[in-house]
Amino acid sequence: MLLDIENLTLHLPGAARPVLEDVSLRVGAGEIVGLVGESGSGKSTTAKAALRILPDGARAHGKVLLDGADVLSMSDAELRGHRARTVAMVHQDPRSALNPVRRVGDFLTERLLHTGTTDRRAARRRAVGLLDTVGLADPERRVRQYPHELSGGMLQRVVIAGALAAEPRLLLADESTSALDVTTQAGILALLRRLRDERGLGLVFITHDLHLAAAYCDRVHVMYAGRVVEEQRAERLFEHARHPYTRGLLACSPELGETPRALLPIPGRPPSLAESFTGCPFSARCPHSEPDCDSWRPESVAVEGGGTAACRRLTDLPDPAAAAAPALPPAAPAVRSTR
Repeated sequence: MLLDIENLTLHLPGAARPVLEDVSLRVGAGEIVGLVGESGSGKSTTAKAALRILPDGARAHGKVLLDGADVLSMSDAELRGHRARTVAMVHQDPRSALNPVRRVGDFLTERLLHTGTTDRRAARRRAVGLLDTVGLADPERRVRQYPHELSGGMLQRVVIAGALAAEPRLLLADESTSALDVTTQAGILALLRRLRDERGLGLVFITHDLHLAAAYCDRVHVMYAGRVVEEQRAERLFEHARHPYTRGLLACSPELGETPRALLPIPGRPPSLAESFTGCPFSARCPHSEPDCDSWRPESVAVEGGGTAACRRLTDLPDPAAAAAPALPPAAPAVRSTR
């Protein structure tokens, strides 16, 4: 297994609850694993743990294993080598990763020089080759351009080229297509898949778009309040979502079709780090919540067809693909007060 996160819990000073709690995640070579959920659910923090990029003052428990080596226990020297060669991250805004007064070629050349290439001319040639690999036309010209001369989609390809400079085994894509138009987004997604196929990369794909994750990824982890509440193979997620939160995300996501269905937003708001819970953190927003849910500690259990879900009422809620009733009631419930 390329990446194996085991029961990762992350505490911040002054926070009423952990930022991450008992998060487990596995990514194999050549596999695309999606992380979805609302803002603040812990998706990016989970991915950054693979680089041990943690908030100031954070205390981490559990294991983050990459090729069997625990990232959380690496020395400073080992961590520098790990970040330079094994894992790379592609962020949402490519302009934030590039110096506006430096040429694109300088960005790539410096990364190559930091990852083992000692000859600047060789690094320059390699930079041109990387831009060609990610599908930028006329790469010889692009290395001489400044960021403001390129479109958002072109800059995202430049950042992906930079991430590939050290030939990493694991790529972390954090909302890397959300700011792009749909045509450019499709091109970037196709590029990432091609690179996965050609290089055997493991890919962690973070997105707010559950439909995109289900269509693009091999497996999907749904996160809420720092926990993984459901994990399933992507092709099963639409028809067989088991956790009420996953069903809520699907119910409020628009779909194309001749007869558009009504969107049912999840009532309330995601909890902040100032809110603690004695039981299920989703119970205040859940249409199936019972009083006992407020004291039930979430625990993931296996579901039919593979995967897991963490819901006290899991056995009471039928698989939506096999049930005659809709996955959610026709009207959203009143929001209960948060604890």
